[in-house]
Amino acid sequence: MKLAAHLQPAVAARRRPELRRRTLYIFDEPTTGLHFDDISKLLSAFRRLIEAGGSILLIEHNLEVIKTADWVIDLGPEGGERGGRVVGVGTPEDIASLKDSYTGQFLAQMLNRSESSRSNGHK
Repeated sequence: MKLAAHLQPAVAARRRPELRRRTLYIFDEPTTGLHFDDISKLLSAFRRLIEAGGSILLIEHNLEVIKTADWVIDLGPEGGERGGRVVGVGTPEDIASLKDSYTGQFLAQMLNRSESSRSNGHK
């Protein structure tokens, strides 16, 4: 709900660049509990915030969201005491190429499926 309060000014800022505000939005697991259709709406809202001059930092595990990122910082390799170090940074494709990244391994499978669907004429 708090996100919705930022969308109206974001729409106005797209039409009038002088209204743009440089804002950093930080979201921690925003897709938790959301239906797939709602995740699509959330990503659309994020795009509008970015178009209005905002930047978005997400802490997220959902690969459908990660694959749409401009830049990924993969932490791990495990959770808790066995995690917390930077495993890799870069585009989703960069992370997908990392052999020591659990995120990269699953992301590679997902990106390969997406590429396969596109080459077969599906979206």
